[in-house]
Amino acid sequence: MIFRQLFDSVSGTYSYLLASRRGGEALIIDPVLEKVDRYLQLVRELDLKLVKAVDTHLHADHITGLGALRDKTQCITVMGEQTKADVVSMRLSDGDKLTIEGLALDVIYTPGHTDDSYSFILPDRVFTGDTLLIRGTGRTDFQNGDPRQQYESIFGRLLKLPDETLIYPAHDYKGETVSTIGEEKAFNPRLQVKSMEDYVEIMNNLKLANPKMMDVAVPANMKVGFHQEEIARRDWAITAEQALALVGKPEVVLIDLRERSERERHGIIPGALHVPYTTLQENIAAGGMLHELARSTSRRLLFYCAFGERSAMAVQAAQDAGIASAWHIHGGIDAWRKASGPLTR
Repeated sequence: MIFRQLFDSVSGTYSYLLASRRGGEALIIDPVLEKVDRYLQLVRELDLKLVKAVDTHLHADHITGLGALRDKTQCITVMGEQTKADVVSMRLSDGDKLTIEGLALDVIYTPGHTDDSYSFILPDRVFTGDTLLIRGTGRTDFQNGDPRQQYESIFGRLLKLPDETLIYPAHDYKGETVSTIGEEKAFNPRLQVKSMEDYVEIMNNLKLANPKMMDVAVPANMKVGFHQEEIARRDWAITAEQALALVGKPEVVLIDLRERSERERHGIIPGALHVPYTTLQENIAAGGMLHELARSTSRRLLFYCAFGERSAMAVQAAQDAGIASAWHIHGGIDAWRKASGPLTR
């Protein structure tokens, strides 16, 4: 496995680049906007293809790199389903798998620092975001934080992992880089409590100043979505209500860009062709399946995904590849469901 821990000294943020092999797919966890060019340089040096950019939660101390990485690489942006960010490509739930080629991370919901905090687990390590830090825990006094929820997330979930599990947090301010579950059980001062109420008492009396960038970072991080309005202005988008009238029409091919797990959980528009977003480029290139379908049949390609971000990027890529018949459902399956569109499983 390729693993790199990357540090932003201004915000004290750790970001993590993971891949199963050189030349393969990669994901990055908790990227910082100002470090995006460095991440992309490393991706090129390791001959990787960045396919997912993930935030463990809505950050208050730095501006996320999710939007910039998406715009530069067309990668999928990922957060938990509780996030208040306007649009991310994929929203995860507790019990999901976060997958790329050769790697699958278990997804667990660990609220408390914020109400949208998640952790990601590999067999030998866990990425804890701001929930469990090295010799500390994330504050719980803003963004719908809750010390009781955090206690349950830490004691009820994270500390149940094997003692030798490596802990990689999203922040450290003292130069520490990694710990283990066993170390934190033994030496983390905030975990040496006898009850939830003891923990709540500690967290409610920290009296910390707000993060310096909070007033800038939180609003910015809530507006990271791809600008679907520009796609709509080019007449490359239709509403879910308009799409309803096209289901079953022979001149239209519905194309589902979501991953299999999303399709299984949220359902499928009847008759849709499954083309995962990560395979899009090979399918729209000359000789690719979608390119040939559009060329030989003159049928319109109607892309959709979860919230419209992947499908908007797919339309742009298809148009750039010369497929003038490509369009997408604005707002994705989320808008389709709200319009009472039929779904099968």
